[in-house]
Amino acid sequence: MNVTEGLKLVRERLIDNNATDATVAHVDSILKRASVPSVGGAAAQSLLQLTRMLMRHPTAASNSAIYNDLALLEEQLESNALSAAQRAQEEANKPMPKTHKYYKELKEKEKKQQA
Repeated sequence: MNVTEGLKLVRERLIDNNATDATVAHVDSILKRASVPSVGGAAAQSLLQLTRMLMRHPTAASNSAIYNDLALLEEQLESNALSAAQRAQEEANKPMPKTHKYYKELKEKEKKQQA
């Protein structure tokens, strides 16, 4: 994921969470720095990683309102990731139907055993 796109998504989510103006300004300042052409195609693994990076920034460390807004977003992202992982695990553990070929081979084995 491109950092600038990720920061825009983080900003939108913060606005949806009614974050303080200081938090949005903090993300805007980081977004402005990330938009510089010399940064190029900087990448991040996920929104959760970006949020954690924003939380470690000195501005967030010095302002508890910013930190709390980012911590709330981090909690939401973690719970979303956890539920998605659980859904994927349930999908992977779902029993798969047997093919026609499997039953045909099973029938042939039974015939050979009886003969």
